[in-house]
Amino acid sequence: MTFLIVTHVLHTESGEKYFAYAPYVREINLWLIYPDKVVIVAPLDRAEAPGAIDLEYDHPDIEFIPIPEFDIQGTKSILRTVFLLPVLISRINRGMKRADHIHLRCPGNVGLLGCIVQIFFPGKKKTAKYAGNWHWNSQQPWSYRLQHRILRNIFLTRNMTALVYGDWPDMTKNIRPFFTASYSEKDKQAVYKRPLSEVINLAFVGTLTKNKSPLTCLEVLRALTDKGINATLTYCGEGSELIRIGQKIQDYQLKDKVILLGNVNAEKVKEVLREAHFLLFISRSEGWPKAVSEAMWWGCLPVTTPVSCVPWMLDNGSRGELVNGEVTEITSLIEGYISDQKSFNIKSENAMDWSREYTLERFESEIKQLF
Repeated sequence: MTFLIVTHVLHTESGEKYFAYAPYVREINLWLIYPDKVVIVAPLDRAEAPGAIDLEYDHPDIEFIPIPEFDIQGTKSILRTVFLLPVLISRINRGMKRADHIHLRCPGNVGLLGCIVQIFFPGKKKTAKYAGNWHWNSQQPWSYRLQHRILRNIFLTRNMTALVYGDWPDMTKNIRPFFTASYSEKDKQAVYKRPLSEVINLAFVGTLTKNKSPLTCLEVLRALTDKGINATLTYCGEGSELIRIGQKIQDYQLKDKVILLGNVNAEKVKEVLREAHFLLFISRSEGWPKAVSEAMWWGCLPVTTPVSCVPWMLDNGSRGELVNGEVTEITSLIEGYISDQKSFNIKSENAMDWSREYTLERFESEIKQLF
């Protein structure tokens, strides 16, 4: 069986091996257990070597059909994309002709084209992983909404199972609630955290961009410190806000309270989350936030905005804290736990129990049913 992947994820190449962002490839490799041959249609940067957070695809027979990167933000980008459309559609079409199973990664610009081209292959087996927010009332780009509409339209999209995060009303028969897993059964290890009265360890895991509000985390640390509370903050990730964060750390004189780890591997993230009491995750848009589910696995209580399926993940507050993102609100909430360690422990246990239901073994079993 030939399995086609159509994705916007940027790839690199080294020694006839293909690499991409590790969390993405780690999941895809579970899909690659079953096909005999894999075809990938995606952007490829041959000039760039694989980075520290990149991972190699695990399959002996991979054919790569490279496509140029493109976007539709701004007049110049739109005109360039229109010029590239014949090449883009031709290569996606070529991949779909060769495939027995078409797999789309959505939402994204390449996923949008894949959604359109798949219409002309009604007889082929298809899956789509919609890794964004499936909630129709959420604020999303028009291109995401178009992918949403095409995937749920059972006339245009035939023989397709679309995997989405969360269980939403009015889902068509081809839409299936799904999840993402990071850890195995063997990772179900006991967790010990220092009492909150001794120290409060905060963590941020993700890209340091405005959409993730990493500066809010620093403001919370500052507010706790100003109250005389012993607290630390560890950042895992890089991004455009890094310079501002570094400057604020100096301005607030918090250099001995903050650790900037940059992009780190999964083992280091695990180490940080095992020690952390709270994950501060003030995001504006998500699909299935792996940082949240991974934090829960290690009993690190998520303090997060109620985006996408997060309220369901946190059981509306019994497995974490849903906030509006205000520094005073978050600070007060965390401060309250110092005198209520028991409540923290209960929610921490609830978070672990829930997250540890979603193992890699279960994920692999669910994927097998899609072939």
